[in-house]
Amino acid sequence: MTWTIKGHDWAVDLLRQHIRRGAVRHAYLFTGPPGIGRRTLALQFAQALNCRAADGKIPAKPGDPCQQCRHCIQIGRMQQPDLSIITPEPDSLSIKVEQIRELQYTLSLSPYESRYRIALLADFQTATESAQNAFLKTLEEAPQKAILLLTADSAENLLPTIVSRCEVFRLRPAGVDAARQILAEMTGMPEEEALRLSHLTGGRIGSALSLHQDPSALEQLDQIFNDGLSLLEASLPERFAYADRFRAKNFGNRKEENIRIKKLAQLTLQTWLLLWRDVYLICLQADIPLVNLDWQEKTTALAEKVSSQAAQQQVAALENTLNLLETTNATPQMLMEVLLLDWSKPLEEG
Repeated sequence: MTWTIKGHDWAVDLLRQHIRRGAVRHAYLFTGPPGIGRRTLALQFAQALNCRAADGKIPAKPGDPCQQCRHCIQIGRMQQPDLSIITPEPDSLSIKVEQIRELQYTLSLSPYESRYRIALLADFQTATESAQNAFLKTLEEAPQKAILLLTADSAENLLPTIVSRCEVFRLRPAGVDAARQILAEMTGMPEEEALRLSHLTGGRIGSALSLHQDPSALEQLDQIFNDGLSLLEASLPERFAYADRFRAKNFGNRKEENIRIKKLAQLTLQTWLLLWRDVYLICLQADIPLVNLDWQEKTTALAEKVSSQAAQQQVAALENTLNLLETTNATPQMLMEVLLLDWSKPLEEG
């Protein structure tokens, strides 16, 4: 057996060589958009680092995880004793400084049964500033038998001092055609479905596999696409009524519920951004693959009613709203109300 991740052969080859040459770094940073395979690549690297096949009866080459020994299986399940997983806690959107301090103690201990203690800090761009500053000490004074694996959407969203102390792997989508072929080979899914998912995810194989495994997620995306189109011809009260679904809750377990609402707002804005990106590309007659092939007829009809400038303004408004949602304390409902206030403007100007 060997690495099973697809679409990042160059990264696999480099990581494999680090192990075979005895040149493993103490910290690695894997960046790229969600669903591109950052966590999968990091976990398979962890498997390769601590795989015990070569010490036992399972044939394996150094640098390649066997996927069969107890260590590989446990790491794949993220349940291995020498593997620490750091993510935002269920009632939070951020990695907190307390989690980093607890990790520092764990890493100070000798490995329990593996070659290395490995820490996987997923979506580290969510770490608070104090958590990132605390983590700097770990990077600067990492124990000899500890390997730190970070994932983030972009290196630019981390402290430069953290990035400079890591070996950085900037992952890119596989591309629509390559992703289609990989999806068909990996899952045996029909060519039509592989093509649709590769377009919808922009070649992000992890995201495509998630949608393939969860049809309800596809239905939700279709509904959000439909909502975005329907709201163009809705009255202002109707648009504000739609924004009301993102109202913060003040009862029950409101913290977890409000986190769910914020994530729904993020998904809605990201989906509408894809919708208007397609409209903009059609307006420009650009030779670039569209995202949602199932909605091509409707997005083309919309592109005939709006100008390229109006479509570009909608894209800019969505990007700005998404940024405000992720970087400020503005409520999702308020941001949605401001956005939907001018939602029908492209049709009025068309």
